[in-house]
Amino acid sequence: MVRSLSRPTNTLSRRAVGVLAAAALCLGSLAQAQPGPIRILVGFPPGGGTDAIARTLAEKLKDQLGQPVIVENKAGAGGQIAAQTLKAAPADGTTLLLSHDHTVSILPLVVKNPGFEPARDFVAVGGFATFVNALAVSGGTPAKSMNEYVAWVRHQGAGKSTVGVPAPASVPEFLVKVIGQKYKLDLQSAPYRGSAPMMVDMLGNQIAAGTGSIPDFIENHKAGKIRVVAVMGSTRQPLLPDVPTFSELGLAGFEDLPYYGIFAPVGTPTATIDKISAALAKVVAMPDVRERLTAMGLSVGYMTPQQLTSREQAYTKTWAGIIKASGFVPQ
Repeated sequence: MVRSLSRPTNTLSRRAVGVLAAAALCLGSLAQAQPGPIRILVGFPPGGGTDAIARTLAEKLKDQLGQPVIVENKAGAGGQIAAQTLKAAPADGTTLLLSHDHTVSILPLVVKNPGFEPARDFVAVGGFATFVNALAVSGGTPAKSMNEYVAWVRHQGAGKSTVGVPAPASVPEFLVKVIGQKYKLDLQSAPYRGSAPMMVDMLGNQIAAGTGSIPDFIENHKAGKIRVVAVMGSTRQPLLPDVPTFSELGLAGFEDLPYYGIFAPVGTPTATIDKISAALAKVVAMPDVRERLTAMGLSVGYMTPQQLTSREQAYTKTWAGIIKASGFVPQ
């Protein structure tokens, strides 16, 4: 009696084990067929220009790469936290950094120990745009041009005024210093943790002016809520044909344009870099993406990893000279 009962039980047990093993194999195959997400680190808060750019690209990269691509904001210290996060991430292509010039080129020049060295810790994936920085006045400021702004400041507390900057020791902050020196104004920089909170104060007329990138300003400029009065670069911007360059106004040295690019941890396999870079090239070529980024004030154009590296090195060299000449001491 016992043996007759035990045989079917053993047979059922073996069948159950077989079913479970087959299910495990299927689940394993599904896991391999469905790669995990790629996260794109952004060193600034949601709502700013860099965040909007990252989300535009992430949506399209998802389709090109066939896997989820998410934007993760690591705001603080001008992108320093995001860069440190990238350095500590696995070099497997699952963590990338989308950044403009400040984090990669400027921070290492103005911070003694930023916690990363771009040439040692990062590898370029690809670039996709250049842009210009600008000076904009708040809606409550009556000035409609650079000259009117200068005249207005001179009549406000003996030439003293505060100008917002999206990060301390950034290109926009050095721009404030040069403007003050040029026009003999006592301009004080007010550093923010990104362009989004700075824009909130500009729209609320808490500060009279701010410096930042065209992507940070263009939407509110078009809406008439702020006014861009001068831009960097060697030529006027297509979106702002009536706004003069700083060079036209006699402030030379701001012709070299900052860039946007994507970076990965050093050691990331070349094949992985090439795959993501090729996907980026296809995304940047899409008419709707180009239209959207152009509307943000970017000059859109794909850069290979080698071209982005060369662009970053040249820009860093230019600004190393400007920062040294300003007398700024790395903190």
